Amino acid sequence: MSTFLARLGRWSARHRLVVIGAWLLIFAGLIGAMIVGTNSGDVGEASESIPDSPASQALDRMNEEFPSAGDSGGAELQLVFAPDNQDVTNSATAAKISGILSDAAQLPGVEAVSDPFDSTRPYVSQDRNLAVATLSYGELTDQQQIDNYEAALDLQQDADASLGVELGGNLVPLGAPAPGPGEGVGVIVAFLVLILTFGSLLAAGVNLLIAVFGVGVSLVGVLALGSFMPIGENSIILAAMLGLAVGIDYSLFILSRFRNELRSGKSVEDAVARATGTAGTSVVFAGLTVIVALVALLVANLSFITEMGFAAAAAVAVSVLLSLTLLPALMRTLGTKALSGKQRRALAAGELWVEGAEQKRGLLRGWGSFVVKKPVVSILAGTLLLVVAALPLLSMKTAFSIPGGSDPSTTERAAYNLIVDEFGGIQSPLLVLAEGDDVRSHTAALAQDLADRDGVRMVLPAEYSADGTMARMTVIPEGSPIDQQTKDLVQQVRDDADAISGVHVEVTGETAIGIDQDAALMAALIKYLVVIVVISLLLLLVMFRSILIPLIATLGYLLSLGASFGASTAVFQWGWLDPVIAAPQGDPMLSLLPLLLVGVLFGLAMDYQVFLVSRMKEMHDRGMSPKQAIREGFARSAPVLVAAATIMTVVFAGFATGTFAIGASIAFGLMIGVMADAFIVRLVLMPALLSLLGESAWWLPRWLDRILPRVDSEGHALDAAEDEAAASDGSGGGQDAPSPRQLAGV
Repeated sequence: MSTFLARLGRWSARHRLVVIGAWLLIFAGLIGAMIVGTNSGDVGEASESIPDSPASQALDRMNEEFPSAGDSGGAELQLVFAPDNQDVTNSATAAKISGILSDAAQLPGVEAVSDPFDSTRPYVSQDRNLAVATLSYGELTDQQQIDNYEAALDLQQDADASLGVELGGNLVPLGAPAPGPGEGVGVIVAFLVLILTFGSLLAAGVNLLIAVFGVGVSLVGVLALGSFMPIGENSIILAAMLGLAVGIDYSLFILSRFRNELRSGKSVEDAVARATGTAGTSVVFAGLTVIVALVALLVANLSFITEMGFAAAAAVAVSVLLSLTLLPALMRTLGTKALSGKQRRALAAGELWVEGAEQKRGLLRGWGSFVVKKPVVSILAGTLLLVVAALPLLSMKTAFSIPGGSDPSTTERAAYNLIVDEFGGIQSPLLVLAEGDDVRSHTAALAQDLADRDGVRMVLPAEYSADGTMARMTVIPEGSPIDQQTKDLVQQVRDDADAISGVHVEVTGETAIGIDQDAALMAALIKYLVVIVVISLLLLLVMFRSILIPLIATLGYLLSLGASFGASTAVFQWGWLDPVIAAPQGDPMLSLLPLLLVGVLFGLAMDYQVFLVSRMKEMHDRGMSPKQAIREGFARSAPVLVAAATIMTVVFAGFATGTFAIGASIAFGLMIGVMADAFIVRLVLMPALLSLLGESAWWLPRWLDRILPRVDSEGHALDAAEDEAAASDGSGGGQDAPSPRQLAGV
């Protein structure tokens, strides 16, 4: 592979205008496809449902037998009154409420307003602390939804404060808000880190340009596809976030190797070829690892999760292709200007950088030596830190969606909670279907059995299908759909589905569907985690030709994953960083978040593993002792790894400051996962464990060594080709000093 990639890099450098033009044409073509698709008509919205769940199947049967049940009518809002005097029936209070309801009837789009004091259909709590009125709307356009909802919000905000008015429901479908300043700040900080890493503004600019262009290409591609078929906003967010992060990292690794090859005296073109053949091989392997991890989301068998995985995988694939083609073209254009001024002066003076020569003692070299000398202390300290960070995971709760909206501070959530406190889960009831030839004779017993169960507030009278074989009962739970008591109630009813002879019972409705979806995602998480572990072991076995290194790397990944889950639980469920994190906090974790973190963090962890340990393997293959190979490989790869991890951290931190709950929680989980994996697992635990294992870390059975394919990330094939070329021309393998034209980058 290294030989092929070196040739590809050399060809791209020689034909840079062709490569640049080709990518610009691809970009323009995707923009055109997006425009054509956008003008072709409405493709609908992406679905995030799980159609094969028990509750969904029961709902389909119910809609067949009770057609009116599937007709939800127009949109509705609720005006919830919780007055300071705690008595909505007080004459003065009731008069004020009636006045607000009169104003509500005049709001744009409102077709009817219910009276909570109507004796035929009262909506007043038993203690008279709460009254609820419903505002009914007809069919609304997208713009009418926005305008009418804003008008209702104005009414709620202008109401007498003593009435404690809250507005329940939302006419406007909630989507991702516009990007905030945090994303831009993250990119700026990443650029500063690149400047400090390279010491060259041009090199840093090229690195960031490749990453940003890659995000542009991948996002336009996803949006072009989305103009022909529904694509969820979460897919776009994940593709942008991951594409930017890996785009910066992959270019960083190849550019760093290119600079080293220039400093060793190679011509610009040879340096491009060598960097693409060596670091490019690691980039391809790392990129394929991330892509495989994302595509493996197929095992979840959930269409919207698969869609997110493929969108993010496409973004990673674009980043890899750009780093192997467009980056070499730009490196050829940069030439020695990719070096810092000091490095260019040293090169002009004939001071060549020699791979393997003793480097000056620096912070990271000293850290690597300390970890190798004190492996037990390092392992204990690093493991303890990760375990402590993971402890909140023990109390992690998940939910497919949050009833009342994802922001606890909104009037919508306040209204929802007020109604739950006084009326139970009347907004999200359970629908119990009873099927049997003589179902009417058993409904009384079934209703009593349901009413006697813990967590049930009320059971409404049964309705019967036209043929009399199905009865539908509406059960009002005590709590909301995400309360554990409600989940236990659904499971108990299902466990006793055939307890009454001749009758089969099923549970459906919004609450039951949400519970099933959450359970399906958690089951998919376990399955996916097993698949990821197997993939990790196999890929690293091929890469490092070792039995123990894949095991250590995988265990380290699991520790960093646990830290990510634990920190996310502490922040978004417990609300530990409420003043810092702008996104809503205090709710259960969205159940798709752990699944995404497992896949993305696996890919990133394997990136760091490949870039760090491949250099150690290179030193070991050259004949160094295990500990010396660790020190030397660490000293050469750790600076770039630290820069890459720092960049990813600040990029994800920028997204984590956003107000969109899903995007912020994904970004925060990735930020913690990257910090834990790069700075603790790879820079502490990995060298410490390798030091303890010694030569056995690189052990591989001979029979397995013969059948495993070889990944030449160290460029041995390139070395052999150079030696053969040198022998054929009689140069003895020497390398002429760069000419003035080479030093000028031409």
